[in-house]
Amino acid sequence: MTSHKGHVASAIECYVKQYSVSKQQAYDEFNKQIANSWKDINQGFLRPTSMPVPILTGVLNLTRVVDIIYKENDEYTHVGKVMKDNIASLLIDPVPV
Repeated sequence: MTSHKGHVASAIECYVKQYSVSKQQAYDEFNKQIANSWKDINQGFLRPTSMPVPILTGVLNLTRVVDIIYKENDEYTHVGKVMKDNIASLLIDPVPV
C-alpha cells in the first residue's frame, strides 16, 4: 500500500484501515499477538526436537534482536539513543565473562 507521495503504509496503518479501528486498538492487538508469539517461541524451545540446540539458539537470538530493534520504534531506520546504547553495551562495554 503506497500513497501518492511514495510513503509505504505501516502494518498498523493497514490494520487500522482494514478493520476500522483506532491506532491504539491496532497497537494493542499487535502487542497481544507479539506476546502470544513469544509464548509459542518459548514453549517450542523447551520441547524436545531433533533440531540441534545451537541452531535453535541462533534463531531465538535473532528473534530477540528483531524484538529490540522494533519494540517501540523503528530503531533500524531511525537510529536513536536506545539503539546506540544497546550497541555500545554489546560491543564497546561488554560484560566481562
